[in-house]
Parts: sequence; structure tokens; C-alpha cells
Amino acid sequence: MSKISKRPTILMPTAEEDRAITAAAKSDPDAQPLTPKQLKSMVPIRALRGRPKSEHKKLLVSVRYSQEVVEFFKSTGEGWQSRMDGVLRQYVARHSRST
Repeated sequence: MSKISKRPTILMPTAEEDRAITAAAKSDPDAQPLTPKQLKSMVPIRALRGRPKSEHKKLLVSVRYSQEVVEFFKSTGEGWQSRMDGVLRQYVARHSRST
């Protein structure tokens, strides 16, 4: 197996080249540097990934249901677990009022 790296070598610009690149970028009206306020408001992309955090956190539990119950809810399509949660919430609401 070859020990030669297949990655291209990245050559960093010299200080003079960097100044020329920066000057060219600043002279472009469509590419102005960000203001300190804009920089401060930036958020890392990984903070934006995924589902938004809910105010009502759910607990992860392991539960066993009868096969008929699981098959019924799964047959209702995507979101079956949320619908199952809704049915259980209704049950709790109905039974907590009467006690």
C-alpha cells in the first residue's frame, strides 16, 4: 500500500497575497465584511440541526404493548407513536378529573 497522501497540498497565501485578497474582497460591494453585531448573532450550524427543543420534554421508557395495539397504531401511518401518546394523554385527563 502506498504511503503517499492522495490529498492535495494546501498552500497558504503569503502575507502580501493575503493583503491583496483582503483588499479585493473589501472593494467588492456585494461582499462586505460582517459587522460585529452580525458576527455576534451567528450560531454554529450544529446548533440549528434537528428538531426544535420542546417545552414539554418526553421521557424515554421501555414498555410492552399487546401486538394488536401496536399493529393498530402502526397501521395509521407515520406519527403513530404521537397518536398513541395522544390517546394515553386523553385517558389520563379523563381519569385524573374524576378522582
